[in-house]
Amino acid sequence: MPVSLHHIVIDAHDLPAPARFRADVLRRRILSEREKEVVIGPDVNAPVGICFMPVTDRKSVKNRLHLDLTSAAEDREAEIERIVALGARHADVGQTGDESWTVPADPEGNEFCVVRPKETLIG
Repeated sequence: MPVSLHHIVIDAHDLPAPARFRADVLRRRILSEREKEVVIGPDVNAPVGICFMPVTDRKSVKNRLHLDLTSAAEDREAEIERIVALGARHADVGQTGDESWTVPADPEGNEFCVVRPKETLIG
């Protein structure tokens, strides 16, 4: 069997907080919460989950990897407002203002994007 994607792993200084934040943003559940790992996803049989692992240092530079989230066009601004109300802040990663995405950061400063609605992975 070839390898497949199992978890997207996010380092976390305050382990439960960013996991709960992302679970709320994505409307997912915390599937497992242990001292050194918190896993979120729609259910335990989902093909890919997000795993949060503890680190002692705080985030200090822009992410090399981030998640892109999308929603229906009519929901996009409301979703961005909901995400900010959950604890995100707007992040400046050098945007010009002409982008088709918004960059929030989670409570630990990890950036992610809310992109224009997508129908496929490439369009």
